[in-house]
Amino acid sequence: MHSSFAAESVVQIGIFKVTNALINALFVDIIIIAICYLVAKNIKLIPGYLQNATELIIHSFYEMTESVAQEKAKIIFPFFMSFFIFILLSNWTALLPGVTSIGFFKDHELVPLMRGATSDLNTTLGLALVSIAATHIMSIRAVGVKDYLSRYISLNPINLFIGILEIISEITKVISLSFRLFGNIFAGEIVLFTVSGIFAFLFPIPFLTLEIIVGLVQALVFSMLTMAFMAILTTPHHQPDHA
Repeated sequence: MHSSFAAESVVQIGIFKVTNALINALFVDIIIIAICYLVAKNIKLIPGYLQNATELIIHSFYEMTESVAQEKAKIIFPFFMSFFIFILLSNWTALLPGVTSIGFFKDHELVPLMRGATSDLNTTLGLALVSIAATHIMSIRAVGVKDYLSRYISLNPINLFIGILEIISEITKVISLSFRLFGNIFAGEIVLFTVSGIFAFLFPIPFLTLEIIVGLVQALVFSMLTMAFMAILTTPHHQPDHA
C-alpha cells in the first residue's frame, strides 16, 4: 500500500468518480443517521444510556455555544454541532482496524476501499466553503444587507481599506480552515502508515492514541472557529449610540 495525496478512485459511474474518501463520508453519514434514528425512536421520560449520553453531550456543547454566541446560540448551534460530529466521526472511523488495509490492487499497489474523508482536501475545502457561506448568509439575515455590506464597502477611504482587508480575511479563512484540518489528518495518516509498516505490534499504539486526540482536537477547532465567525458576523457592524 502507498499513501496517496489525493483520494483514490474506487469505482467510476459515468464521468463521476467514487473515491474511497467519499465512501468514508457516506459511511459516516449512515452512522449519524442511524444514531439519530435510534435516539429519536427510544426517547423516554426516564432516559436510557444512549439518551442520557446524547442529552449530556448536546447540553454541554449548547452551553459552550451560548457562552460565545449568547442569544444567537439557537441558530448557530446546529451548524457547530453538525460540523463537530461529522468531522469527529470522519477522523475516528479512519482509525478503525481494516479501514485502510482492505481494498484491491491496482498497478501492484493496494488501494483501500475507504480512507478518512478529512484526509482528502476536497472534503475539507467543501466543509470550509459551507462554513463560510453559511456564516455570510446568517450574517445578512441577522444584521440586514446594508449593515452587512458596510463591513466591506465604504466611501471613507480608511474604512474602504479595512473592508478590503476584511474580504482578504474571508478568503484566508477558507484556506486556513481547509488546510489545517486536511494537513493534520493527512500527516497523522502518513505517520501511522509508516510506523505500522515498521512495527506491527504494540509500538503503533501510542501513535494511534495521539491520532484519536488529534481527531477530537481538530473537530473542535474547526467547529469552534465556525461558531466564532458566525457570532462575530451576526453582530451589527455599527452599534447604535447610547445616550
